[in-house]
Amino acid sequence: MHGLATRSTGGATSLHESVSARLSAEFLTIPGATVARYVMDVSACARHLGVRATPDVIERIAREHLLALVNSAPPPRTPR
Repeated sequence: MHGLATRSTGGATSLHESVSARLSAEFLTIPGATVARYVMDVSACARHLGVRATPDVIERIAREHLLALVNSAPPPRTPR
């Protein structure tokens, strides 16, 4: 089985940090580490597929994934 090889560069790290910070401010109920992981995963997948991983592209796709995560949570239980 092949794994995705990732390489960390200073530019990519700051790009990921700025996108993660914006999305963390938007999705306050999701832990920052989870948001950062989604951003890194989207970036790696985009590169793997040959898509130019610009900050805008990464942010838009990660936002959609985070929205799916929020919307898939079960509703809170109401006391009886």
